[in-house]
Amino acid sequence: MPVISVPEEFNEEELYVDLQPLLGHSLFLKCEGFNFAGSVKLKAAVAMVEAAEAEGVLIPGSILVESSSGNLGVALSMLTASKGYQFVCVTDSRCNLSTRRLMEALGSEVHVITEPDADGDLLGARIEYVRALCASDSRYVWLNQYANSNNWKVHYHTTAPSIARQFPDLDVLFVGTGTTGTLMGCARYFRQWRPRVHTIAVDSVGSVIFGGLPGRRMIPGLGTSVRPPLLNESYVDDVTWVEEPDTIRMCHLLASRGFLFGGSTGTVVRGAVDWLTQHDAGGLTAVAIAPDLGERYLDTVYQTNWLRDIYGEDVLSAYAMADSARSG
Repeated sequence: MPVISVPEEFNEEELYVDLQPLLGHSLFLKCEGFNFAGSVKLKAAVAMVEAAEAEGVLIPGSILVESSSGNLGVALSMLTASKGYQFVCVTDSRCNLSTRRLMEALGSEVHVITEPDADGDLLGARIEYVRALCASDSRYVWLNQYANSNNWKVHYHTTAPSIARQFPDLDVLFVGTGTTGTLMGCARYFRQWRPRVHTIAVDSVGSVIFGGLPGRRMIPGLGTSVRPPLLNESYVDDVTWVEEPDTIRMCHLLASRGFLFGGSTGTVVRGAVDWLTQHDAGGLTAVAIAPDLGERYLDTVYQTNWLRDIYGEDVLSAYAMADSARSG
């Protein structure tokens, strides 16, 4: 049996869900939410913090600061509590309330940015706030997940090889995009070691990562309003975009079968189904990466009033009709 002394020592790497009985497509979902941080971001948090320690940037008395829409903030809150650092998470009003409370429960300080920058961008305003904090006090250390190469290297060395071991005949891998750390690590690995594998990026409509038009995005996790410095599109074989109402419907479809996943996972699965349908991909071995679980989305994705206020009265009725037809 596993016995650990610090929370970051545990992470379930080998759990997959076979979604074919539910979706009608051969698709295996790699579940990255079974650790004490509850998401794939634990890997990036550990890698970036340990690198900063090894380089002498992060030392006793340092105050870690990072911009995060949620999952990395939770992972860093857990890790800094374990290691004895202070942590300040700079987020914005789209961050789920339960996520903010979780970070605070772990002893972190959460700053919520409510006003966009001069370009109307909340992410830009968050980063400006982080830079101002670092300029005000030398104790602040910013890992900068958007440009930190350890963000992708950890997935090159862990996530991608794990998938390759379990699926030696893998044809297609679907990865959600935010900072693009997971995407770049996996895409680089498969391009080098399994070049026949196609890596497909899944993005949210309204995100600018792959040159799309900026638009309203209410579900945190995937998509950004600023092109991530880590992104190298030459490693990406294709991109598929998902509308947020379709993310909602996929989350509820999965939940109706007992699988409570987060908004990021709903987006990735919806994007994978769309791509497989469009490419008539019967017979392909396909894997999608599920970044997180659904408990942190109970006040948003799984809250009827919030959904109706944001997406209209019919967002769930449309899901119900589609699910009923599928079940029938």
